[in-house]
Amino acid sequence: MTLRQFEVFLAVARAGSFRRAAEALHLSQPALSQHVRELEEELGVRLFDRLSRTVVLTEAGRLLEGHAVRLFATLAGAREAIGELLGLQRGSLLIGGSTTPGIYVLPRLIAGFRARYPGIQVSLRIANSRVIEERIRADELDLGVVGGHVLGPGERCLAAGLLDELVLVVSPTHPWARHRAIPPARLAAEPLLMREEGSATRRVTERALQQAGIAFQVAMELDHPEAIKQAVMANLGVAFVSIHTVRGELAAGRLRALRLRGLPIRRHFHVIHHEARALSPAARAFVGLIEEQGRTAGRSLGGG
Repeated sequence: MTLRQFEVFLAVARAGSFRRAAEALHLSQPALSQHVRELEEELGVRLFDRLSRTVVLTEAGRLLEGHAVRLFATLAGAREAIGELLGLQRGSLLIGGSTTPGIYVLPRLIAGFRARYPGIQVSLRIANSRVIEERIRADELDLGVVGGHVLGPGERCLAAGLLDELVLVVSPTHPWARHRAIPPARLAAEPLLMREEGSATRRVTERALQQAGIAFQVAMELDHPEAIKQAVMANLGVAFVSIHTVRGELAAGRLRALRLRGLPIRRHFHVIHHEARALSPAARAFVGLIEEQGRTAGRSLGGG
């Protein structure tokens, strides 16, 4: 048995498809199938049931999956222990950021991290919160930074020091543009623009409004904060967005921000990772930087 065979096995188990696993590993499908076949022959068991378009683990496959995950966790731990000896002079860090922190918060933090540790190669992957959470559970990222997070199986929260506020934005020509706050009941008659399902911004907004008993109507779904801002500027509706996403537009007068009277909507950006993965020195240093930023800002919105 080889590490490559175990890597291929786990890729197929996670993808549920030989084709998708081959694409993820940049292998031809026949080469990938050969690795699986050789592993099955050596173990003397079938690891996958081949269905019409997908594959699923057999009982033996499920048993092997747990051992394979622990094997790679042990190897990662060994690499990280050796990395300790390098004193953060070399290494890598793969961070996943949900859309809002990934675009508007993490680049500045990564720049500060790189200034301290120029030998660490940092990569950033951006997707909505649901996708980042899935990639953490699949052990594909060192760290994930998401907003308003509820921990799922296989996840561990490391820090929640960066505070965010969701503000209601309107165009400068909107009747509400002259107000700092409006009664919550007025939201019911206004078309509300929302992020897509899987977005933490949407999840936090809906939860806050529903818990407060505030009626609202979703007029349109958009899958990016920049699309939300452009739609609001075009008077297609109003939207709750992170204050981090609209600082430039507010300063330039292209948008106006207000709040629902008596209902501030706030959240923390959470740093999560796979609970079975040992935290690398680079990951620990990055989490420490986030916690330091949170303390420096006094957990205020001005620190984001």
